[in-house]
Amino acid sequence: MAVLKPFTMPKWGIEMTEGTVAKWQVEEGKPFAKGDVIVLIETDKITNEVEAETDGCLVRLIADEQQTLPVGALLGVMGPPDSDAGEVDTFIAGYTPSGGEPERADRSDDAPATKAPAALKQAASPAPKSTISSDIAMSPAARFAAEAAGLQASDITPSGRNGRITRQDVDKAVRGRRQPDLSGPIDLPGQERVYASPLARRIAVQNGIDLSNLNGSGARGRICKADVLALMGDVPSASPTPSPSSLEEGIEVVAMTAMRKTIAKRLTQAKQDIPHIYLRRSVRADRLIALRKSEGKPGTLNDYLIRACAVALMEVPKINVQMHDGAIHQFAHADIAMAVATEKGLITPIVKKADELSVGAIAKRTKDLVRRAQAGTLKANEFQGGSFSISNLGGFEIDEFDAIINPPQGAILAVGKARNAPFDDGGDLRLLPVMHLSLSCDHRAIDGVDGARFLEVLAGLIEHPERL
Repeated sequence: MAVLKPFTMPKWGIEMTEGTVAKWQVEEGKPFAKGDVIVLIETDKITNEVEAETDGCLVRLIADEQQTLPVGALLGVMGPPDSDAGEVDTFIAGYTPSGGEPERADRSDDAPATKAPAALKQAASPAPKSTISSDIAMSPAARFAAEAAGLQASDITPSGRNGRITRQDVDKAVRGRRQPDLSGPIDLPGQERVYASPLARRIAVQNGIDLSNLNGSGARGRICKADVLALMGDVPSASPTPSPSSLEEGIEVVAMTAMRKTIAKRLTQAKQDIPHIYLRRSVRADRLIALRKSEGKPGTLNDYLIRACAVALMEVPKINVQMHDGAIHQFAHADIAMAVATEKGLITPIVKKADELSVGAIAKRTKDLVRRAQAGTLKANEFQGGSFSISNLGGFEIDEFDAIINPPQGAILAVGKARNAPFDDGGDLRLLPVMHLSLSCDHRAIDGVDGARFLEVLAGLIEHPERL
């Protein structure tokens, strides 16, 4: 008997409860070497590479790509490349997550990850039992489940080697005999027997998509949500109760990534729970621009602003804070988070102890952080925390805006583009590059006068950059 081991959803950090299988880096049944990347797992805001600790082989890939599963959920089965399919089926059927029930390997996109196998639930309630001939090639787990569900061999379509019936084949047959858990009736006869996740089937039914001829991209040909969404633009709606995505042509349905869900959750919470106060000020930027040019442009304009904010935070420490359960945490150093746009959403890598760094050192740090943020390879401690944030949209031709506070931080500075505008220069009206600043403060921790003092100090540093 082959030695089989579970390959489960890893856990990084005490706050991680689930992860998304972004992309498998190995193929089912093909050996890999120690150090090879097995799978990419997407958590709240980063994508982690799971490396092989030893040489091995994934004899069964269970989780679909883009499927979100809880920590400890079974993603695949490790074993020798020539492992018996029936033994693998038995292993999957009997797998129990830490502290949980036997796990279902073909759970749906939107179903709890620790459900007991469907056929075992069937066996728990009265059902007509059957006896399947011992001559039929099928795994022990499949035979038990089929007989408990009252199935005959003719009711099951085998998918194993040499026509062997697997446990998954039995589960497919069981699902085909009962009404799927959909939000509406099935209008396409026979579609309920297709090997697809309930969520994929629901979307297909609502939009009149026939799945019978669709090849799934999931494990063992399973049709997942992404496969159905890929057809949405080519298939007309035939459902009497169309979903919003089928009301008009040309609408693309894009599922929210784990990162986007986290962003939505945090920003909603920030606006609901944090009483924002906004302080705005315009500053002349000509001298800062000239200084950067004379110094050979050691960093971007944003790098100079990070340095200026760090110095200002040390002078006005009441802004350099976080809020935790009614207590204000004041920081000894300026750990400044900068907003970086990536393909998956906004992330805020942190320049730690920016008050101790020169502009050149800050530039090297920010360049590395931005590169790794866009590649999704930041470590959690490189974007979680921070005592202050800067969001600069000047490079996108935005004149001014107000930013939402990044909790638990107490404030965030929004920076617009420096544009030529009339400016009072010691009584003379001159046309100078003017930059608009907007400081958003958590009014529970920061008074308006302290925010005004911070902007006054910051404006002085920008307008007299030799102080930096």
